[in-house]
Amino acid sequence: MYRDPHQVSVTATRQARARAADALYVISVAARLVELHPTTLRKYERVGFLEPSRTPGRTRLYSREDIRRLRQIKHLVDEREMNLAGVQMALDLTEVLSELSNALEQAHDVVSLRRHAQASLRAAFATLGALE
Repeated sequence: MYRDPHQVSVTATRQARARAADALYVISVAARLVELHPTTLRKYERVGFLEPSRTPGRTRLYSREDIRRLRQIKHLVDEREMNLAGVQMALDLTEVLSELSNALEQAHDVVSLRRHAQASLRAAFATLGALE
């Protein structure tokens, strides 16, 4: 059967993207990707910044999202000179802002958007200790 070469490359590209999205990295590879020592990754897990999945043998497996989060932590520590408490606050605010961004994308009406936005902003202000 004849296959269109373009169709094969599109299918292969889609499959490669799917594998990349599902990629998991052992601690040594994850540490190299983010240019940190494996001990530092274990420390960040211990303080609760992330929780990599584990194999039945208890080997840590870092996802793309874990790698993204580690890069953010590295940026906050190295470039912004934050201590671990500051990093935790920044991660909490990142989560609130992501929720707010998602609410903006999914809003069907102004009232529901306002309600969700106000709740997210209250959570952000509470994280900063700015609410009474």
